[in-house]
Amino acid sequence: MNVYVIATACTPFGKQPNKSFKQLTREVYTGLLADAGLDDGDRIDSSWFGNVKMEMFRQPNIRGQVCFSELVAEGLFPEYVPMINVEGACATGSLAFHGAWKDILAGSADLSLAVGVEKTYIQGDPKRQYELFTGGLDQMDPEVWHEYFRKAGEKINRPFSLNAAGGTLNMDTYAMQAAHHMAKYGTTQRQFAIAASKTHHNGSLNPLAQYQFEVSVDKALNDREISYPLTRSMCAPIGDGAAAALLCSQRLYDSLPATVRERAVKVRASSLANGKYRDIDEPCVSHVAARHAYGFAGLQPGDIDLAEVHDATTFGEIYQPEMLGFCDFGGGGLFAESGASAIGGRTPINTSGGLISKGHPVGATGLSMVHEITVQLRGEAGPRQVKDADIGLAENAGGTMGFDDAICAITILQRA
Repeated sequence: MNVYVIATACTPFGKQPNKSFKQLTREVYTGLLADAGLDDGDRIDSSWFGNVKMEMFRQPNIRGQVCFSELVAEGLFPEYVPMINVEGACATGSLAFHGAWKDILAGSADLSLAVGVEKTYIQGDPKRQYELFTGGLDQMDPEVWHEYFRKAGEKINRPFSLNAAGGTLNMDTYAMQAAHHMAKYGTTQRQFAIAASKTHHNGSLNPLAQYQFEVSVDKALNDREISYPLTRSMCAPIGDGAAAALLCSQRLYDSLPATVRERAVKVRASSLANGKYRDIDEPCVSHVAARHAYGFAGLQPGDIDLAEVHDATTFGEIYQPEMLGFCDFGGGGLFAESGASAIGGRTPINTSGGLISKGHPVGATGLSMVHEITVQLRGEAGPRQVKDADIGLAENAGGTMGFDDAICAITILQRA
């Protein structure tokens, strides 16, 4: 059964202390209806609401129901339609998308909604702000990952210690992997800076991006160090935002106006895989999830015209093209340096600006990737448009399981 994305929406990302979760939800949902050409959501059969840390804002349960309560009362969202709350750290938005996709595949819905909403900026309270990210680690037995990183540090001759430069544990673990990649494959810090500069350039072309300015290679290289070899320009910022997608069945798609069908994209695959405490030299979970997705879609890495990858740090821009099959293992640095990942290159990556420039409100990130791929496949990306884009891939991961992600989602979309 074919599943189509008939509408997407994304709010601007950034520090928005005066916007509530309900306001962000309203903004992205009404934007989604407008994109679909609908006055209301009366035909929606099911919905999936993604959020990671609303309990830190005094709403631990029924998050989606609360955020949509006013929209239901106003008749913009249908009464009695089930809303399933999901959480998977930074992969949360993709899990919401996967749930909506499976509802349609199961035949239980013809029109399903996926929404991701997040606030990670807590004004005047940086300590509490960084506590937002601790839930992505095993807090029941923290000694497990402490020992894991201690032993890994000994193996790669990089002693493990939490940095004191305002980052999180995630930045330290990415930095350890980046340093090992440099030692093993000859990747250079300048190649990380090249990738960061390219992605900031893309963000400067995206009106929804948190950072809409250029960063030169030298500035990225010489910016404040967070955890060597990563500088501030190579790391995702703190911010707020929301993103959403509306998915439909073949039956409903066939009944829609031509103006809607012409802008729809087909879901070729939505694949999930859990990570593990892997050896640093083993391929990561995205490699497994991507192979599953390619197999489901009947595609090869060379069929992908553009990709959004999870670059919480620029190491993701170097490493994930290897895991996704766009270049050989160890070739990510040269891939970036050659221009292959730039707009106009062989496989443009993070045309949105990626997490380091577009921003990373964690519960919304995966759906913001779906939004960018959809906009590109429609040919509506303006100055960052990839020529003749037909198939796009989004790689979105969440949580920390040693050097692996706790869960990874691969979504493949094709122009319908």
